[in-house]
Amino acid sequence: MHRLGHVVWNDIDADHPPLLLVPIGSCEQHGPHLPLDTDKRIAVAIAEQVAEVAVPGRMLVAPAIGVTSSGEHAGFPGTLSIGLEATELVLVELVRSADWSGGVVFINGHGGNRAAVENALTIVTAEDRSVMSWWPRIRRADAHAGRTETSLMLAIAPELVRLSAAEQGNVTPVAELFERLTEDGVRAVSPNGVLGDPTGASADEGKRLFDALVVDASLRIGAWTASLGR
Repeated sequence: MHRLGHVVWNDIDADHPPLLLVPIGSCEQHGPHLPLDTDKRIAVAIAEQVAEVAVPGRMLVAPAIGVTSSGEHAGFPGTLSIGLEATELVLVELVRSADWSGGVVFINGHGGNRAAVENALTIVTAEDRSVMSWWPRIRRADAHAGRTETSLMLAIAPELVRLSAAEQGNVTPVAELFERLTEDGVRAVSPNGVLGDPTGASADEGKRLFDALVVDASLRIGAWTASLGR
């Protein structure tokens, strides 16, 4: 059993406290074909698989943080956002409350949270708390609701993917869109909410991507804990 919400308090070994994996997602539009909680689902699936393959009792997966900073998607119905400052505060207080753990690892699924996560890490590490953050690293990945995320969702939760509704969005590199995205939001550059092209997405590709992400997260978490002498 590796979900924090499924254990009782005295299941947790105070002498050998587990790492706490915290999935961070969002509730925001993902085009006409992916669910609003796509980022959360991907982060949760990765965290649970990392904990599953770890030494039993070594890791617990916290309840996911599912509403974060998604202001850039505010032009689309269904999007919820608490902003960067509130997200940062939530993460800081969550880490402070987890001093019973052997350390906290943020498993991130939403790029819009980067500033909040980095600021929170700066605060809590200055307090001598053991925290790291892991982000997916996928070469040539598209930015939002394109082939990458669609393939991952076809592997993780295919019943929620409306593949017949998938359509190409703005395929301009995000670096070239950054200023307008920041000022005007996603809808100004992509009316359908897609930054990329989901054409050609498949569950097989998603499974390969997912497995690679789990390996990467496991290795990087392992290296971090080794650096702490654990």
